[in-house]
Amino acid sequence: MRNWKTLCRMLVMASEAHARWEVEIAGNILKDKRKMWLLGLMGGSAVLITVAFAADLPTMLGGKEAYTPSFYTPTTFLVSTIIGLCAGLITGAIGAGGGFIITPALMSAGVKGILAVGTDLFHIFAKAIMGTVVHKKLGNVSTSLAIAFLAGSIAGAMGGGLVNRTVYEINPVLSDTFISVVYVLLLGFLGMYSLSDFLKLRKMGDRVGAHHGDSPHGATSVSDKAGLPARLQAAKIPPLITFDEDLVPGGKKIPALFVALCGLVVGFVAAIMGVGGGFLTFPMFVYILGVSSFTTVGTDILQIIFTAGFAAITQYAIYGFIFYTLAMGMLIGSLVGIQLGALTTKVVKGIYIRGFYAMAVLAGFVNRLFALPKQLREMEILNISKGTVETLSAVGNGIFFLVVGVFAFWVISKFVTNLNVLREEG
Repeated sequence: MRNWKTLCRMLVMASEAHARWEVEIAGNILKDKRKMWLLGLMGGSAVLITVAFAADLPTMLGGKEAYTPSFYTPTTFLVSTIIGLCAGLITGAIGAGGGFIITPALMSAGVKGILAVGTDLFHIFAKAIMGTVVHKKLGNVSTSLAIAFLAGSIAGAMGGGLVNRTVYEINPVLSDTFISVVYVLLLGFLGMYSLSDFLKLRKMGDRVGAHHGDSPHGATSVSDKAGLPARLQAAKIPPLITFDEDLVPGGKKIPALFVALCGLVVGFVAAIMGVGGGFLTFPMFVYILGVSSFTTVGTDILQIIFTAGFAAITQYAIYGFIFYTLAMGMLIGSLVGIQLGALTTKVVKGIYIRGFYAMAVLAGFVNRLFALPKQLREMEILNISKGTVETLSAVGNGIFFLVVGVFAFWVISKFVTNLNVLREEG
C-alpha cells in the first residue's frame, strides 16, 4: 500500500513538473512575434493541405490504408485543435498531466493508436523546439549528466518504437489494445490516487494553493545522507559523473550507468505512450539519482527536446506514423489552452481544480477500459455481441468527452466572467 502511494505521488509530482515546463514553453511562443508568425504559417499550411488533399491524405500517411484514421474529413484539424485546447486547459489550470488525455482522446476520435502516439510525440517536439529559451537554462544543465541520460533515453526510445511497430505489424487491432492497456494501468493508478488526494484535501479544507508552487507534493530535493540516492552515489562503477558543483563543494558523483538506465526507462515509456517522457524525469532525477531540482529543470528540458524529437522522427515519422495535420491542430489548441488555464487559477480555488483533474484522469481510464472489449472481440479473444461492445465503447467515449468538455467550458467561462479581475492583476 505504501509503495503504491509512493509511486502515485511521484507520478503526480512528475506531471506537475512537466506542466510547469509546458506553461513556460507556451508563454515563450505566444510572446514572440516571430514564433507566432511561424506558427501561423505552419497552421495555415496544414489547413490548406487538409482541404486540398483530403481525399488522398490516408494514402500519404505511410501507405497504411487499411488502418488509417476512421472517417477522415477536413474537420479532423478542428477536432485536433479542440483536443489540444482541452489538454492545454487541464495542464494550465491544474498544473499537471494534460498530456495524458491526448492519446486516449485521439483514439476515441477515430485515430489509431500508433498514429496517435507518433503524432503526440511530434507535437511535443515541435512545441519544445519553438518555445524553449535555451540561454536562460544553460546554467542549470549538467552536460555530462545530460549526455549519459540521453544515451539511455535514445536507446529506450528505439526499443519502445520497435515494440509499438512490431505489435502493429503483427495485428493493428493488437496495437490499439496494447496502447489502451498501458493507458488503463497508468490512468487507473493516477486517477485513484488523485481522487483520494482530493477527498483528503476536501476534509482538511482548501489549505493547498491552486497551482504549481503550492502543491502538497512539491518537494524538490531529498536527503543526501540516506536512502536510494545515497547508495547509488556511493557506488564506484566507472565512469563517474560529477554534477551539482554549484551547490555542493566539489559536486556530487554518480556512476553514468545509473543515469543511463533511468534514461532508458524514460525513453522507452515516451516512445510507447507518446508523452515525451518529461513527466518521469523529475522524480527519477530527484528521488532516485539525488540530483537537485535546480539541475533537474535544465537537464529535463534538453532531454524532452532530444528524446521526443528522436522518437518522433526515427521511430514514427519515417515509417509514416505521424499525422501532421493533427499535430498542428494540437499545437495551436494547446498553446491557447495552457495560457487560459494558467490565468484562470488566479480566480478559482485549488481544491475545485484538483477535483476536476481527478475526474478527467478517471474519465480517460474509463474511456480506454470500455474500449478494450471491442478490441478483444475483433481479435476473437472475447466472445461478446457486437451490440454490447459498441455500447460500451460509446459509453466510454461519452463519459470521457462529457467530463473533459464540462471542464473546458467551466474554465473558459471562469476566464471570461473574471476578465476584469485578471486585467487588474495583470
